[in-house]
Amino acid sequence: MRDDRPRRPVPRTVPFLPIDRMPAPLPIVMTFSACDPTGGAGLQADLLTTTSMGCHAATIVTGFTVQDTAGVEEFVPVDADHVDDQARTILEDMPIAAFKIGVLGDVETVATIAEIVSDYPDLPVILDPVLASGRGDVFADDETLLAMRELLLPQVTLLTPNSYEARRLASLEDGDDADKSPMTLEAAAARLIGWGVEFVLITGTHENTVEVVNTLYGEEGDRTVLIRSDAWKRLPGSFHGSGCTLASAIASLLASGVDLEDAVREAQEYTWQTLNAAFRPGMGQFIPDRFFWARRPSQGLRLQGSTSDGR
Repeated sequence: MRDDRPRRPVPRTVPFLPIDRMPAPLPIVMTFSACDPTGGAGLQADLLTTTSMGCHAATIVTGFTVQDTAGVEEFVPVDADHVDDQARTILEDMPIAAFKIGVLGDVETVATIAEIVSDYPDLPVILDPVLASGRGDVFADDETLLAMRELLLPQVTLLTPNSYEARRLASLEDGDDADKSPMTLEAAAARLIGWGVEFVLITGTHENTVEVVNTLYGEEGDRTVLIRSDAWKRLPGSFHGSGCTLASAIASLLASGVDLEDAVREAQEYTWQTLNAAFRPGMGQFIPDRFFWARRPSQGLRLQGSTSDGR
């Protein structure tokens, strides 16, 4: 007799791979950043970028924002103890290859993260000092910046400020207002390196130049030296999350074993391509397309946006 009753599908059996044939684990980047519901910056930018760069992101939430692509309406920091619990739990379970730090929120969170990274001195620390949104909404007051200077900067492998952030941080020494007493970018880098930062990459998007010029500084003996300078075609429009993208890309490359100077160069190229392919989902800024390469013919990264004077 024919049985016309519907049959339950037979599940497909997926064989387990022997241990010696398991794929190599992805490098893991631990990110400290705030949640951005637009998906353009913060935690979401870190996650998208590290994934696009072939890494895995362990995302530690430092705060929550109410924002759209035009600006931030509210920022609520996460309690520092909860930040510590998030990170310590992951660190006891997963092998982290690099730290990337974004919005910190308050002094207590700065102190907490500084203590966490101090327990892993061999791991690279990339700090994107997000002081304000693109519209100017403030994320860090002077007290928080001073805590960053004293507790976190001496542990930072690479600091990635834009030119305003570099001058603002460097001006803390004398209590100057960076807008009233601007210093040269080289002087700002020298002061930041003097406070313990190993390398400083200052992005030039806020400078009045035809091209965007990004400069990497380091220390040679007792002198601050220019390691490389890269010029990029300035793209029209305003972008939400470009700094997060650059810092996360560098962290991912370092986690993958790329040396710092090459990581800085490759991450700039990647970031420029995400901006060149950016889209405008709302009424405000453009959002970088971190998976631009998945929407194009497989031709590799294009170099048309850059001129380089690496040293």
